[in-house]
Amino acid sequence: MKPRLPVSLGRGFNLFWAGQAVSTVGDRVTVFVVPTLMIFVLHASALQVGIVAMAQYLGIPLLGPVAGVLVDQWNKRWTMLVCDLVRLAAVAVIPLAYWLGWLSTPLLFGCVAVISGATIFFTVGYLIAVPAVVSKDHLVRAYSRLEGSRSVSEVAGPSIAAGLYSALGVAALLVDAASYLVSAVCFRSMHPWGERTVVQGSVRERLTLGFRLNWADPVLRRVVVSAVTLNCGGPVFVTVLPVLAYRGLGVSVGVFGAAMSVAAVGALLGAVVSPKISERFGTGRTMAWGLLLHCLVGLGVLAAPALPSGPVLAVTMGCYGFFMSCINVCSAPARQSRMTAGNQGVMHAAYRTVTWGVIPLAALAGGLAVSLLTDSMGILDAARVTMAGGTLLAAFSFLPAVRIQPLLDAADRERDQASGADPAAGTEPALADSTP
Repeated sequence: MKPRLPVSLGRGFNLFWAGQAVSTVGDRVTVFVVPTLMIFVLHASALQVGIVAMAQYLGIPLLGPVAGVLVDQWNKRWTMLVCDLVRLAAVAVIPLAYWLGWLSTPLLFGCVAVISGATIFFTVGYLIAVPAVVSKDHLVRAYSRLEGSRSVSEVAGPSIAAGLYSALGVAALLVDAASYLVSAVCFRSMHPWGERTVVQGSVRERLTLGFRLNWADPVLRRVVVSAVTLNCGGPVFVTVLPVLAYRGLGVSVGVFGAAMSVAAVGALLGAVVSPKISERFGTGRTMAWGLLLHCLVGLGVLAAPALPSGPVLAVTMGCYGFFMSCINVCSAPARQSRMTAGNQGVMHAAYRTVTWGVIPLAALAGGLAVSLLTDSMGILDAARVTMAGGTLLAAFSFLPAVRIQPLLDAADRERDQASGADPAAGTEPALADSTP
């Protein structure tokens, strides 16, 4: 018997997929190099690392709502192309500033903030792009492939970033700049989609509509509360991780890069198997348990340095990445299935504004907590206590999410009854679903 070939999702999706896969590799280089550059070149404190990490998400509460309103009215494909070019320029400024002797923490903050602002507009278009170029029946496959390619890119990304940084130093960031150019070319090559749409209501009405839509729907409301809780603690863990690794545990750039690549292997495995898990147990249930386990496995970092630091970081981050993929694959389609096409932009923008808007404060809190605790506890214990506290806080995201699956099941039964279908015959899963 010949092996079954993967279902083709069309030329438009393939171009979109290719551009995002390449861009993700570049993103991993910047995410890895910026804190490494701060610690080893600028000799930045944990608080300064937290401040720059905050800049990565600072634009979300400031630009998120208006981004949804504007992107709904703009040509989505050209919006995403321009965002790629803006991010290319902002990344390229960092090595240029280094060579001219201008590199500083404020400049890094500004560049990261510009990248963040462009990414906000890009991501609203991203979430509209998938259902625009892929049929509803293939949404889960599309998100699984995007999540899988993102994970594959992240498998290679940290190791590539560590190698490039060792060989090229700050010039490694030019790889990310080039990846945005590749993504822009892919958008330019796609057939037109995402044309401007005429929407009813003023800008203010559209701004408030997105928030009302997310809160009025019981499924969306629980997803929002879960995501806010997760993002109050998770960014603390991620922000402090390089401080723990480099200064607390004394690992090398290469070892840390390898550990992050193992995290991406876990994320890849999660992207591959999560659609099957979702089909077996339900999207809402998969998402809820993914949230809980994603958080709890982060406590594995406490095993270092009693156990070898490199393997501890690798195993912990591998599991961390696996469950993060389960969450991502089960989130966006779940939200998209609850909303009409005309309101997708404002719904997604409001969701990201609320759920990602807490990330800058969480990142800053992580860096500040380590700085305050270091004098009395030492850098290692200060980082361990801060990361454990953030992880335990994020684990409470399980509580609102655990009620999502019963609501989805009830919606399926109501739809079957309205259409005259036989519930006993079974139906396809109603819902299935990602940062920066």
